[in-house]
Parts: sequence; structure tokens; C-alpha cells
Amino acid sequence: MQYPEMDGFVAPARAFPQLWRLLVGLVVAAAVYIIWFLLVLATLALTSGLDGAQAWLVRMGQATSPTGALLVLATFPGMALGPIVAAWFLHHRPFGSLLGPYSKLLRQFLIAAMIAIVVFGLSTLIPTDIEIEANLMPTLWLSFLPLALVGVLIQTGAEEVLFRGYLQQQLAARFTSPLIWMLLPSALFAIAHFDPVTLGDNAWLVVAATGLFGLFAADLTARTGSIGAAWGFHFANNLFAMLLVALDGPLSGLALYTTTIGPEAAEILRPLILRDMGLTAITWLMIRFVLTR
Repeated sequence: MQYPEMDGFVAPARAFPQLWRLLVGLVVAAAVYIIWFLLVLATLALTSGLDGAQAWLVRMGQATSPTGALLVLATFPGMALGPIVAAWFLHHRPFGSLLGPYSKLLRQFLIAAMIAIVVFGLSTLIPTDIEIEANLMPTLWLSFLPLALVGVLIQTGAEEVLFRGYLQQQLAARFTSPLIWMLLPSALFAIAHFDPVTLGDNAWLVVAATGLFGLFAADLTARTGSIGAAWGFHFANNLFAMLLVALDGPLSGLALYTTTIGPEAAEILRPLILRDMGLTAITWLMIRFVLTR
């Protein structure tokens, strides 16, 4: 194997590597996520009544208010629970095997997050024609910040457990080629972010940017032997995109600032997306250098 650290990361998945188990596992993961989502809706119905739950559902669809955005984040524990259930019942392995060694996980998460925060923070000094405006009062933003940080931590962790943990591990246990166990999870991760209604003409460019991040996260996971680095990278990215400066529109409810334009301004946003792809590549290289030197 070209990635020595990947060998130990994949070892727990080798006992039951059959593709049928993986396919059924993905169905189980999707079912668990749907059940969790329905439980969230049921909780809203019990506490707010049917009309209130419908109103909350509309807020979740827009996610332009702090509570609406938090409710969207509250659906992601189901995404994390899905692969955990699948790994347990179909592959007979514990939750921890999806993460990698805990001693590596925390250290790599913190290092990757700090590097990404520094790079993304410095990138705000790059001049741009896109203007920003206040979205939340600082005191209101700070009051929601603890829950928002936990929400983003869970959301990014859930996606990493599913795509870089369960899916990448099980494919690597069955196939030796990185072209399969790196590319396929990254492609699925990218397609999951395809939203032509919201993103318009930039929908496929966003898919490409997301797929590029997925490849970088897969590479970091393979080179470090845990999802810690990919998770820290992902967390820092979403921290800036969801809690500090968000595009005006869906999922902007927890941001301190928003841009004065929304995702419909495809031509204006295209250079920014390309610039962010370059920053993502620089950040990945720096994280890989520090963690693998």
C-alpha cells in the first residue's frame, strides 16, 4: 500500500470487506439519517404543535435565522449515527474504528484546524470587490456561538465519519487502488452538495470545489491514519463559511456577517470560488507537510 498509515486505519474493516455489506450499510446509514430527521420533526410537533412544526420546517429550509440554522445542524447526529450502526451490525466493528486511534485524532484535529484558521484568516486580507454587511448583533451572535460551534463540530464530524471513515475504509479493505477508495467517496461527497436551485450556474463549479476538498481530506486521512486532520480542516472551513462570513441566503443564519450578494450572482462569485479552491490546496499542503514530515 502506498500509504503506510492507511494500513492500520483500514485494518478493522478487513474482517468483513464484502461489497454487499457496504451497499447495505449505506442503505442503513441513509435510513438512520431519515429516522433521526423525522424524530427532530416529531419533537418540534410535540413542543410546538403541527402548525408550529410546519413553521419551523420552513425556517429550516431557509436557515436564515439562528434557530433555523441550528435546527439544520441538529439533523446531523443522524448522519454520524448511520455509519456507526452500519459498522456495528454489518461489519462487527466498534465506533472508534471509524475514527482512527484517539491519540492521533485529537492532535491531528487541532493542528489541522489551527493551520486552516490561520490560512483562512490571512485570506480575508486579500482585496475583493464583494462587500459584506452585519448579519447579527455581536451580542446575539455570541449568545448562539457555543451551540453553533458544537453544531458545526458535529456536522463536519458526521460527514467525515461517513465519507472518510466508513466509506473510505470499507472500499480500501476491498480494493487496493487509491483511485477507487479516494475518488469514489470524494465524488459522492461532491454530488451530495449539488444544488442547482440555490447555486444556479455555479452548481457544478461548487461540486468541483467540494470534490477537490474531498480528495484532499481523503489524502490527509490516508497519510495520517485517522480522520482527525480531515475533520479539523473541514471544521475550520465551515467555521468561516457558516459562522463568520456567509453568502446571503440559505444557511446564513448563524453568521456574524453576510455578503451583500447571494448565490444567484454566479458571475461575480465564480472568481471567489476559484480563489477558495486555490486556498484549499495551499491549506492541504501545509497540513500534510506539518503532520507527515
